[in-house]
Amino acid sequence: MSAKRAQRLRTAATFTGTCTVALAGLTVAVSAHALDILRADREISATPAAAMVPKISDCPHDAPSRPLQLAEAIERTLCANPKTREAWADVKAQSAAVGAARAAYLPTLSANFQDVREKSVVNVHGQPTLDEHYTAMVRSGSISLNWLLFDFGGREAALANANALLKAALATQNATLQSVFAAAAKDYYAAQAAVSARQAASDVERMTRASMAAAQAQADHGVVPISDALQAQTQHEEALYSLAKAQGDAQTALGVLASDMNLEPDQPLAVPTVTAGSLPAKTFSATVQQMIKAVKTMHPAVKAAQAQYAAALAKVVQTRSQGLPSISLVAQDSRNNQPESAGLGLPTYPASGSEAYVGVQVTIPVFEGFSRHYQIAQARAEAERQQDVLNETVQQVALDVWSSYHTLGAATQNVTNSKNLLDIAEEAYEAARQRYDTGVGNILELMSTQTALANAKQRRIQALTEWDYARVDLASKLGQLNAADIH
Repeated sequence: MSAKRAQRLRTAATFTGTCTVALAGLTVAVSAHALDILRADREISATPAAAMVPKISDCPHDAPSRPLQLAEAIERTLCANPKTREAWADVKAQSAAVGAARAAYLPTLSANFQDVREKSVVNVHGQPTLDEHYTAMVRSGSISLNWLLFDFGGREAALANANALLKAALATQNATLQSVFAAAAKDYYAAQAAVSARQAASDVERMTRASMAAAQAQADHGVVPISDALQAQTQHEEALYSLAKAQGDAQTALGVLASDMNLEPDQPLAVPTVTAGSLPAKTFSATVQQMIKAVKTMHPAVKAAQAQYAAALAKVVQTRSQGLPSISLVAQDSRNNQPESAGLGLPTYPASGSEAYVGVQVTIPVFEGFSRHYQIAQARAEAERQQDVLNETVQQVALDVWSSYHTLGAATQNVTNSKNLLDIAEEAYEAARQRYDTGVGNILELMSTQTALANAKQRRIQALTEWDYARVDLASKLGQLNAADIH
């Protein structure tokens, strides 16, 4: 074929299709779970919450129950909270990366097909016999094979890196579920406390209103001075102020809880009040030293940091191997129906051609401008950083357990203290009320015991709430929260 013929002007419609097909997975429009030939998606949970609560096969989309129980609030939060969904998406992304790393061990096929209309016009001035006019439909196709056989451990290191990052993503997902679980429990208990405080403020308002009425009645009959009635009225106004604040705090706490579940803050919610019967039954029999020793190896945050460190070490090997030779099996077969001509001005004739080869290709990086040296140094520095992150994580989880353990101890003691305080305050108020009703006591005594009783009720609610949360928080710091903790 002449050089001019090789430069023919191609016009009209041109269709070129190129597809690269990995033997491990055909590229088709299907979901990730529908086609997982390399079995990379086995670690992906069905929902963001299923890793902790396996019974959840689908996240709820209906309105929350009334009253909303802790179990439902936790399950909805684990399913719908953006943080848990982000961690779930990271697991899916790293699972796909593992599949890609496994696919590197398999050959790839590339197919190319062309169907073009060629038109060529050559006018030789002064020599019309040499003119050429050419129009034809030309088809060509080829298929190529490339199979990397040996690369000094590059693929193995890449797969190790991907597997380690998947372990890190799974551990991070578990740590995120633990964290979100604890935060949702805290917000649920806070909502309970706010609703209970609102109820207590309402009780105090009724109590001070009754005292105000009693003082006014006695003042009207001249039994007590008018100042008693005014002081009782002042205390009632303070109770109204506290009630209004408690109502606002309750709405705020319920809005935070709704936001945890990825609902609008104005979503109507109802939670039960705090009672001693709602305390969790789980106990911790291990000493704090045993807990700290266990958490240094078992906490999901530590496992995530360990996996990140392993991935960084594998990255060093992978980066180094990329600068070494590689051996691949290559093959190609191509065919076309390109017309041929014996020379300029001579007619063209239909023809067909084919070309095929198979062999071994050795690729040897000779000089990369010293970039490989610095890439390896960068990978090593990243591995050192991940080791420091691991050490920091171990230290932090140990400190978290120590702090949570002693917070729980104080909260446990205050549950008893608050009960004793409430009992005494109730008895003192009843005694003062009876003394005032019979004309023996005075208004200051009654008001003092009313204030003490109101404070004791708030302390009791606070103590129960803090004890509830301290138990969940310690379990979270130990990385031991699970579905059993919400039933």
